[in-house]
Amino acid sequence: MRAARVVFLIIFSSLFVLNCSQQQEASEAQEFYLFVGTYTGEGSEGIYLYRFNSSEGSVSPLIETARVENPSYLAISPDHTNLYAVNEMGGAAPDSISSFSFDKETGDLRLINKQSSEGGGPCYVSVDRTGKAVFAGNYSGGSLAMLPVREDGGLREAKAAIQHTGSSVNESRQQRPHVHCTYISPDNRRLFVNDLGTDKVVGYAFDDEQVVLEETPSSVYEADPGAGPRHLTFHPSGEYAYLVNELNGTVVAFEYTDDGRLETRQTLSTLPEEYEGAISGADIHVSPDGKYLYVSNREDLNNIVIYAIDQGDGTLRKAGSHSSGGVHPRNFVIDPTGAFLLVANRHTDNIVVFKRNRETGLITPTGTELEVSQPVCLKMIPVQ
Repeated sequence: MRAARVVFLIIFSSLFVLNCSQQQEASEAQEFYLFVGTYTGEGSEGIYLYRFNSSEGSVSPLIETARVENPSYLAISPDHTNLYAVNEMGGAAPDSISSFSFDKETGDLRLINKQSSEGGGPCYVSVDRTGKAVFAGNYSGGSLAMLPVREDGGLREAKAAIQHTGSSVNESRQQRPHVHCTYISPDNRRLFVNDLGTDKVVGYAFDDEQVVLEETPSSVYEADPGAGPRHLTFHPSGEYAYLVNELNGTVVAFEYTDDGRLETRQTLSTLPEEYEGAISGADIHVSPDGKYLYVSNREDLNNIVIYAIDQGDGTLRKAGSHSSGGVHPRNFVIDPTGAFLLVANRHTDNIVVFKRNRETGLITPTGTELEVSQPVCLKMIPVQ
């Protein structure tokens, strides 16, 4: 056991150093590519590409880069040469995941191929930290899939497909499984899968050398009945994780244990006191410096809630909140320098740029907005 733990620590330390190096390079950059995933039913034609300047907070459009149906969630390979998008059609039949090559010199995004997501309504896609595997979460189908990556960045057929079962107490939203997130841990050893329909976060062991995903859970976190686990994120240190629950408007702080479990440290409400409106938690991210956590609420609130993170134990203290500048903030992104936060408001067809105070964590509108039809996912990488 002691030898196994030493090996684990060596692997984790190597990945952490690499991640810190990549973050340092990103923090020193000023120009970034901004990818926007959309729903294509009301004017959008796919994935859009912009150039973001982190010293000015300015955004300039490049070109519409990819005509593909409902690329509502995106993921970028660790070497930034490939992009993966779900094609979320929302039905019961299996949908697809699209793979693209990306040329950082020209900004050209070209479709390589598509593969089945092995379930209906894929709403989340992620890439392991070696770039060898892509993970898809199927909301309608209540399942997940692992698709190996070819040498050219294209996708092979799914090597693993896991169907969840069960339900929970919300009769209108939790009558069956609804996988909403497939998040790989910082040490690349666990895939955490949020199931809104069953109120569980399920951990699966992942072997990146053999590209094998164990189909028997290695850990299970049981959320409060009716919570509806949606998105998960980790602290840059890899020691803590944070979960936003969609249906009860809470955020949960975890310690990530040595044996790959999520151990609950704290649960807080994202809602104002005595709030009685609709509840719909959405996205969650930690600032690059690890000092603040941000959570978006949709429906009647349409805001970004800000929490200070205790660097000693990862617990949270509410620091403030701010309007998202539109309706239905489905997704947001913090630029890699930590200077700005961009929010995609799906129902008002706008992306709002906020200036972020690194000391207080609070955000203020810059006055810069983009008009995009039904924006739902934002991703950023350095231009160089």
